[in-house]
Amino acid sequence: MNRRSTAVDYILIVAGTFLIGFAIKNIYDPVSMVTGGVSGLAIIAKELWSVPLWLTNTLLNIPLFAAGLFVMGWKFIKRTLFATVMLSVSLYILPEGSYMGNDILLSALFGGIISGVGTGMVFLTSCTTGGTDMLAALIQKRMKHYTLAQIMQVLDGLIVIAGASVFGIRSALYALIAIFCVAKVTDGLIEGLKFSKQAYIISDVYGQIADAIMERMGRGVTSLEARGMYSDQEKKMLFCVVSKKEIVQIREIVAEFDPKAFVIVSDAREVFGEGFIEFH
Repeated sequence: MNRRSTAVDYILIVAGTFLIGFAIKNIYDPVSMVTGGVSGLAIIAKELWSVPLWLTNTLLNIPLFAAGLFVMGWKFIKRTLFATVMLSVSLYILPEGSYMGNDILLSALFGGIISGVGTGMVFLTSCTTGGTDMLAALIQKRMKHYTLAQIMQVLDGLIVIAGASVFGIRSALYALIAIFCVAKVTDGLIEGLKFSKQAYIISDVYGQIADAIMERMGRGVTSLEARGMYSDQEKKMLFCVVSKKEIVQIREIVAEFDPKAFVIVSDAREVFGEGFIEFH
């Protein structure tokens, strides 16, 4: 990775962790909402023993990172370690205060949105904020028949249940709303930046369509050999990948040259290479 992209990644980590820290300290904690993770345990510890949020987050992550370093190596954990440290820093330096008052529904919705944006920014740099993510990765090393997502769901579920035992079931139910918002916003941020569209085009004037796509849009086109099983005829099938906004132009080009062409358009979750996401 070049220096510029590394700098951008670390800026994203800092900004993302401060958004997460703000959601934890100034939205979730004032209404006693436990949304899972080490941050949820920190909110419980603060209620029971008056331990500062940043201190619990730091202390619980130390053994997890020690185990992660031993099992997975420095390369795996170095960025996540930085993100975890920055989250603890944000929890330490952000001023106390509640920005949603006692409105627990608004806290769940806006806390989820803000935390989701922050989490998405951190995930875009290919790291996490440690905590239960790190623990889940360590467990998955031993229990390979379970997916990482399944283990994380179980761990976070247990923490939400622990929160319900301390703050009541009502708080836990609102926490589920926040968790849903975090997941949706995080996925939307990541997929919105990385989503592309792939198009398969079957037409007798494939050459003209391919030339138009390459000349007008500057996109590459691949020609594939295909056979129509009904007609038993050899055909050329064009394949190209474009951004979401460019797929309209693809349809216009195809309609211009061959209104009867057969076109399939589908989502491409991640596309690496020239014109899309660079390999790191």
